[in-house]
Amino acid sequence: MEVHDYLRILQARWKIVAVTTVVAVLAALGASLLTTPQYEAKTRLFVSTSSGASVQEIYQGNLFSQQRVTSYTELLEGTTLAQRTLDKLGLGEMSAVDLAGKVTASSTPDTVLIDTAVTDESPERARDLANALSDEFVVMARELETPEDGGPPTARVVVEQYAATPSAPVTPKTTRNVALGLAVGVLLGIALAVLRDRLDNTIKDRNAVEELAGTGVVGVIPLEKARQEEPAIVFADANSGDAEAYREMRTNLQFLEVDNPPRAIVITSSLPGEGKTTTAVNLALVLAEAGHSVVLVEADLRRPRVTKYLGTLGDAGLSNVLAHTAALEDVLQPTRFDGMWVLAAGGLPPNPSELLGSAHAREVIEDLRSRFDYVIIDAPPLLPVTDAAILTNIADGALLIARYGKTTREQFARAVGNLRAVNAPVLGTILALTPTKGRGTAYEYRYYYSSDKDGAAPAAAQTSTPATQRVGAPAPTAPAAQPAAQAQTTASAPVEGPARPQNGQHHVEPPATQAHPAPSNDAYHYRAAEQFPPAPQPASERYGSEPYQAPQAYSAAELLSRPVVHAPRRPVNDSGSESGEER
Repeated sequence: MEVHDYLRILQARWKIVAVTTVVAVLAALGASLLTTPQYEAKTRLFVSTSSGASVQEIYQGNLFSQQRVTSYTELLEGTTLAQRTLDKLGLGEMSAVDLAGKVTASSTPDTVLIDTAVTDESPERARDLANALSDEFVVMARELETPEDGGPPTARVVVEQYAATPSAPVTPKTTRNVALGLAVGVLLGIALAVLRDRLDNTIKDRNAVEELAGTGVVGVIPLEKARQEEPAIVFADANSGDAEAYREMRTNLQFLEVDNPPRAIVITSSLPGEGKTTTAVNLALVLAEAGHSVVLVEADLRRPRVTKYLGTLGDAGLSNVLAHTAALEDVLQPTRFDGMWVLAAGGLPPNPSELLGSAHAREVIEDLRSRFDYVIIDAPPLLPVTDAAILTNIADGALLIARYGKTTREQFARAVGNLRAVNAPVLGTILALTPTKGRGTAYEYRYYYSSDKDGAAPAAAQTSTPATQRVGAPAPTAPAAQPAAQAQTTASAPVEGPARPQNGQHHVEPPATQAHPAPSNDAYHYRAAEQFPPAPQPASERYGSEPYQAPQAYSAAELLSRPVVHAPRRPVNDSGSESGEER
């Protein structure tokens, strides 16, 4: 691992490091507060021998004293001296072993000095024990060094410095313990974070997704808290990070296969809860934002969610069409978003896999492909059921979703294997719900959009009269000069999805009998200078002999002075498209 790998781990798992550090610091602080303070009193002893007359005798006497120092340090820590000290002070509640454990004797090499330290809970008792111990050792050393015949002692010990009453405890050292706990906590936290990252087999980067799927990543969708309350993005006014991610995904879809771009796309995942339905809804919306006609098929016949997210009816839909109890034209529903239709799941059947694998399901998908520019299919997850693999076989391919930090590598590999086993094409992958490490990208988008809006406000004020007339204009109605017979035919014609006008005609309104709300004034607000993406494939291949005109970009002034001309769309039936007023 390189340095940037450790930095990435720390950035992703900083909570582990923080929690471990806090626990270590609190543990060190608690241990310090619970420890009984100990006071230390010190004395210093001087060891000497009788000096001779010559230099050699003095040198030998000095060496003898240094040798005695080593032995004396052992005697100072023994129980014999401790018992004599307790007897002198009359401390019967303390044993000689306990006192010997509190005594520490040390000497500096090549010197005749001995430092003695006694620790105790009471500073006064520590002082008394140290002084009494030193005095008793002087007596004890004299007894040991005096010959039996009563001659002078060969060595003598003198108390060079008596102990004073200690003012501060030597233990616990709270500052040192807290600093040590901090250092240990940081190191332990880093170790745990690295270990957790090494043991974590969930997908967290696009390289892992590409390696497992064998295809590229067409989109990385950041996590936005607003999607929990409102899954559908209103792209007309959306400048959030996930809205821009969906726009980028729309662009990437056009370059999956340049000569034959996919139009019937299955959206699926490994397991539930990975964001496939939200991705399918917003992918359909972002394609409709670019001027395409899109139908969103709620093909999850086990746990449908599309109708709940979009607020459409779900009583009748795909299951009824596949069971031959309803016609496709009767169950297609328009949404409040321009250019987007929904085919709900309908009633939940007992045999979803058999219905989706029937020949009639293939015919329904082909019928929708002929009516709309894009068919987005929200399919069930791959691992629990086989519905998504069946649907991918009758569509152009599937976009497989992996949720950041939840989908494991094994689950994703199995999902890809399920598609490969039935020769279902995997168009690409999507890494969803990725955490936003920083708000830089979103900030830049919001900054530029707000700047554009601020700059466009004066221009809109200068042309207030035409704009007011356009925004307040009523919904287009049928021409007054329309023949009665033609008007009656138009009113009674069945609804078969959005009609495609013939070449040279403008966009027309749906028939009057079509059950959807009348367009509001917001439908006439157009964004200035928005370039629609090119046609998914050549016009001769998409619509036969009909010439195809690519949508043009319009400025704000042009929008106010002339109607918007949409790309010609294929008529629903062979009799031609219905006429209507320009929008």
